[in-house]
Amino acid sequence: MIRPKKAVLFALSLLLAPAAARAAEVNLYTTREPGLMRPLTERFTTQTGIQVNTVFVQGGLAERLAAEGSRSRADVAMVVDVGNLMELVDRNLTQPVESAALTAAIPAHLRDPQGRWFALSTRARAIYASRERIPEAEAAKLTYEDLADPRFKGRVCIRSGQHPYNTALFSILMIEHGEGWLRDYLTKLKGNLARRATGGDREVARDILAGICDVGLANTYYAGLMLSGRGGEEQKRWGEAVRVVLPANETAVNISGGAVTRHAPNRAEAVRFLEFLASPEAQTIYADGNFENPVRPNTPVNEIVAGFGPVTPRNVSLPEVAARRAAASRIVDEVGFDR
Repeated sequence: MIRPKKAVLFALSLLLAPAAARAAEVNLYTTREPGLMRPLTERFTTQTGIQVNTVFVQGGLAERLAAEGSRSRADVAMVVDVGNLMELVDRNLTQPVESAALTAAIPAHLRDPQGRWFALSTRARAIYASRERIPEAEAAKLTYEDLADPRFKGRVCIRSGQHPYNTALFSILMIEHGEGWLRDYLTKLKGNLARRATGGDREVARDILAGICDVGLANTYYAGLMLSGRGGEEQKRWGEAVRVVLPANETAVNISGGAVTRHAPNRAEAVRFLEFLASPEAQTIYADGNFENPVRPNTPVNEIVAGFGPVTPRNVSLPEVAARRAAASRIVDEVGFDR
């Protein structure tokens, strides 16, 4: 029989036990597919005992966090585009973090000076060129600008111009050449399309193999995924059909990144999770698991990706790229790029 006083203490222990268990968790809202995050989250849990609860948000992450407000359970937000990351900051949906580990691991140009966002990997926007129909010497000299040249009339494949990977590229080109130039470029590029701007990056390689187009735009890590055979034998054939060209006049680089959310209920665990993602072990998983380029200096890229050549990023600031995204998106619509 439990005496009254002991019964009260017993009841309190039952109430407090779940709270203690909840402290050893971190809630991740991410636009990255859970399968890509799983090797990282599982390793973090193995190392720390902290459970990662992953919520996949395909679109509207900022809107969801804003709607949830102070009731949000999100601790960390992760996105795959600099514009989406800056949107979280601009809408006051993140909070500053001071971390010696993050500062030491991530170069200054790949993190916010106030600690409101951190890049965790970079992804290079490459040109895919047909091995069969584009001579190697010609492919090696290709630039993004060349894809609007009349010689590629009816020979270009690309996903939607409104996709973040493309609006980021178009923002970079606008920074370098101006808004009028970008409008003319997108008009000419649309005229060179072999098919409507749709599908994904892997479909660019698929359609090059099929002879629908000869060149296209896609990220390097998709080629890594295809060539590795992880997407199956069919996708491996897609990857083998293309040369991955890092443009002769430097490469447009985007990021995946993360931030601690404004109302994070598990702030300490959130910071610890970001620190893990910037660790040598996690950065190697980014490289070998996802074929991305690590942000931590001296972390080797996967050997398949290394075979594409060294990435020389275009000299533009990430916040400026994000700031131009709305203008680039507007021009995409004005020229009817996706129609």
